[in-house]
Amino acid sequence: MTKKTRSIEYGFNDLPPAGHLIILSLQHVLLMFVSVGLPIIFVSQINETTQFAATLVTLSMLAAGIGSIVQSAGLPFIGSGYLCPNVCGPSYLSLSLSAAWAGGIPLMRGMIIIAGLVEMSLAPLVHKLKQVFPTFIVGLVVAMVGVSVIKMSVTSLFGLEFRGDAVRSADIVIGMVTLLVMVLCNIWGSGFVRIYCLLIGMLSGWGLAVVLVPEYGHTLAVVRHSPVFALPSIGPEFRQISFRMDMVIPFVVIAVSGSLKSFGNLLAAQKISEPELDEVNFTPIRKGLLADGFSTALAGLIGGMAVDTSSSNIGLAGSTKVLSRWISVAAGVIFIVLAFCPKITVALSLMPKPVLGASIIFAGCFMICTGFQEMFSEAWDARNTFSVGISLFFGLSTAFLPGLYARAPELIKIFFTDPLPTTTILAVLLNLLFNLDRTYEGLVRRFRSS
Repeated sequence: MTKKTRSIEYGFNDLPPAGHLIILSLQHVLLMFVSVGLPIIFVSQINETTQFAATLVTLSMLAAGIGSIVQSAGLPFIGSGYLCPNVCGPSYLSLSLSAAWAGGIPLMRGMIIIAGLVEMSLAPLVHKLKQVFPTFIVGLVVAMVGVSVIKMSVTSLFGLEFRGDAVRSADIVIGMVTLLVMVLCNIWGSGFVRIYCLLIGMLSGWGLAVVLVPEYGHTLAVVRHSPVFALPSIGPEFRQISFRMDMVIPFVVIAVSGSLKSFGNLLAAQKISEPELDEVNFTPIRKGLLADGFSTALAGLIGGMAVDTSSSNIGLAGSTKVLSRWISVAAGVIFIVLAFCPKITVALSLMPKPVLGASIIFAGCFMICTGFQEMFSEAWDARNTFSVGISLFFGLSTAFLPGLYARAPELIKIFFTDPLPTTTILAVLLNLLFNLDRTYEGLVRRFRSS
């Protein structure tokens, strides 16, 4: 056993005992519930009913659950076989709203199906990326997976839901204490305490929230009025699918962006699951991207919101060294079951935002630092400095200056959308540009030798 694998609690092919499997899966389910807020936000923007919202949440959870199983089960032709659950993809929210405003839920469904098919068509090309993704760029992409959740995690830690909300001191205390409990359990804990550090932190934070902010406890009263089991109410808007040519290009662009994001997530999952690999194994990455596209298309087909691989869950796996793919499969099964249990889904959706924010920060820390370690694991030169530095400047600027890019020409808007895909694209292009002389010299030597 190598130094890299010695500290792993459960390897990605290990099957934990039934009790551990269920509890470890519940930790991941709790993180997956963060994304349930997206369908709720979506419904609030199109002024639909509570019943409509419940149906959309159920169908989205079904797609995420099935996607998690397909992604992690290790099937022959599809799925990475790594612990990599699916959640509602935030990158699709804005375009999904545009489609819903233009043509209702049928149009949103049709365009999400197209996006999924585009992702699936890109999967077979991933093996061609070996030459354009050297080790330092792989590390940069993994780090940016963690960076991509900073905005969501920090705003949640401060208890913020809408722009302009006031920051309460109690929410800050809840978030910081929750994060501290998770971190200390992970650093100083062992055995049970270490592998369940997220669950311990979440329960501690929720208990503190009920004490410091009574309204967190009062909101749980609505759980009593929710049924234990209910089938989704499929209205007429969920029975039709439509398409529009003028929306194809934006959804193709977001599909490419989603593929890059999932590519980064799958790279990260491979790095923590198989640390002994000296270079990227693109076969499971290709199968993982195929599963990601399939899950997105499935979400549109059944009427849910688009789903995507989850950065936070991969970070949790890395921080706890519990990497079994069967945990992701079990989490997918639990997520499907919970989709039909409104009483439980309502209760979990009411988890205090500072607790959720702390959980995402806890998971994101590992992703960022793992990426940095990978970046600097080999010799560094000026070409790497400028490839990484320039791509980070412009990639991070999309988060710092979103208003600037909103006013930019359309071509700029296409590529400067979000820190992760923007940084990835620029790093690849700049690395190729700055190494043109080496590429030319290699071609000359090959020509002379032949």
